[in-house]
Amino acid sequence: MKKQSANTVIVLDFETTGLSPNMGDRAIEIGAVKIENGQVVDQFQQLMNPGFRVSSFIEGYTGISNYMLADAQPCDVVMNDFADFIQGYNLIAHNASFDQRFLDAELQRIGRRYNGEFACSMLIARRLYQHASNHKLGTLVNTLDIENDGTFHRALADAEMTARLWLRMLEDIQHQYRTPSLTFDAMHKLSKTSKATVPTYLRKLALS
Repeated sequence: MKKQSANTVIVLDFETTGLSPNMGDRAIEIGAVKIENGQVVDQFQQLMNPGFRVSSFIEGYTGISNYMLADAQPCDVVMNDFADFIQGYNLIAHNASFDQRFLDAELQRIGRRYNGEFACSMLIARRLYQHASNHKLGTLVNTLDIENDGTFHRALADAEMTARLWLRMLEDIQHQYRTPSLTFDAMHKLSKTSKATVPTYLRKLALS
């Protein structure tokens, strides 16, 4: 049974060979942070060999070279371990539609499933921080002065930054609207609420 509190989740990030598993792209790194009651309690990070050479563009963008991937475990092995890691948890990612596509595709290859739901920190940030110049992870981290080491486009670093952003969003909602402890479902609904009605939605949550 998956845990329902918004502050007990797994935040994940993939680095990949391209934009679409439907076009043959594969995962080359997974990073994830497990949060229990608002505290990071575990993490998962592995490179994985997709079975073919990655482009020079991806090497430059991610900092993950073909040399680094040569000795990495195959995707199937890594993703089987990751499927065990995420069971029982709801999942968060920044631009979650991208990461969910790759998670679904990689797990389908090995006949594994997961029982959590996905929420997108970027969609929620668009509703909470409408003043931000854009809602890329790096921009939000800088705008909100979230602690970071300046590393982006590596899976674990991005998962850690997204986890800090997620916890900051929970904190900001609870501080501004005096809401009780937030559920994952409430945050997921927030991600689909129109920007104009966000204050009304959150005030209703505070009264529920």
